[in-house]
Amino acid sequence: MPKKYHIEAKAAPPRHTPIGKHGIVDFNEDCAGACHHCVKKECIYDIYKKEGIFTREMAGELHYLYNCMNCLRCVQNCTRAVVTRTVNPEFRWLGDAYWKPEILLTTWYQAETGKIPVSGAGYRGPFAGPGFDNMWTDMSEIVRPTRDGIHGREYISTSVDVGAKLTELSFDEAGRIAVAVPPVHELPVPFVLGIPHFGDWSPAAYECFAAAAHAINTLCVIEPDLVTPNLEPYRAAIAPAVSGATIERHRAAIAGARLVQLDFDESFAANIAAVKAIAPGAVVTVKAALDPESHLLAERLAAAGIESITFVANHHGRSGAYGSGEFIKESFRRIHAHLMATGVRDTVTLIASGGIALAEHMAKAIICGADLVVVDIPFLIALECRMCMNCTLGRPCPVDIAGTPPEHGARRITNLASAWHSQLLEVLGAMGLREVRRLRGEQGRAMFQEDLERETFQALFAGKRAKGQ
Repeated sequence: MPKKYHIEAKAAPPRHTPIGKHGIVDFNEDCAGACHHCVKKECIYDIYKKEGIFTREMAGELHYLYNCMNCLRCVQNCTRAVVTRTVNPEFRWLGDAYWKPEILLTTWYQAETGKIPVSGAGYRGPFAGPGFDNMWTDMSEIVRPTRDGIHGREYISTSVDVGAKLTELSFDEAGRIAVAVPPVHELPVPFVLGIPHFGDWSPAAYECFAAAAHAINTLCVIEPDLVTPNLEPYRAAIAPAVSGATIERHRAAIAGARLVQLDFDESFAANIAAVKAIAPGAVVTVKAALDPESHLLAERLAAAGIESITFVANHHGRSGAYGSGEFIKESFRRIHAHLMATGVRDTVTLIASGGIALAEHMAKAIICGADLVVVDIPFLIALECRMCMNCTLGRPCPVDIAGTPPEHGARRITNLASAWHSQLLEVLGAMGLREVRRLRGEQGRAMFQEDLERETFQALFAGKRAKGQ
């Protein structure tokens, strides 16, 4: 059995006070002030203690509690009924319609602790919605005690291969392989780090990403112009992102790289040859925007012997101009199905980028047909980003991401990766799978709302149309 892969998590408190969801209003004028067992002191999660409320002598204020489990024990047990709960209006302003405030709060918690978030009140949200929320995975093996990835009673592999795979082998008379074997690199997790298109960036912030990728033993896709001398110790984890016009200028960055991301253009064959001349052992992934014809482009590139393709949606997971197209989930289902039908799916590695906001999105993207994903914005949120978009408007960052100490920032990113890895193990264990490679394209292990609605209502409505109704 191979050595068990593990991402070590260590506490990394935030540098700035996080924005909590729930607030507790204290009606100070009604407080007896003489309780020996105040409900705040008895909080089993030590939320009030963490927030430093005790240092303010429990003054009558509005406290927005970070990491409150919403158990309401303090509200229910107060003998004077002076404690009540409210919602922080500032919390509602976080993020946007896709990057919801709850996603930011969950990500902050995981970046701080490396743990899977658990709510004391359970899940109270809808069970269907847009994007990945209308997809449900099969958890039929969740009651099987041997399938327990986090606690290690059964080994579950999260490793993936990046590169082209041969469909057949031939040997010479001496028994040696007579065909050129393309490079294949194994990553212990099915994701690489990407640099978001927005953010309060600095050499120190880039170092947070590169150092974390190095610690996780995965890769960080970054433009060579952003690689400063402080990133040199993490060179093995850097995957340069280049175009045909910049290959020669970035020879030093390409040399020795395990993965090179190359922008797609019609000269892709010549550009790949140029990259291979500099780094023969590198896997080249061709980056292309998702659109309605992506499945045909994937077939064309696979037929040309391309090793890997990275299809990119916008940060809301949408394809097309201004994000007006279909969601990345539908795109990858079509791409995977088309390559399977043409018999070339196993010859190419597909990487999904855009809209991966939670660990479950990573698993669902793989079920839809991706081999691995690019994670970018969640790791920026791990550095305490509030998605306020001040950086895009030339305004100062409220949490000074550019000033994040590299060691602290890398630790928070590594903690988030550890939490995502644990969640992936839970998903694989609950589905009865022992390796993430088997999850790829396993759409029969998931239900899709659009498919269920079509199967349920299509025949009914078709019958009405046939009768002229």
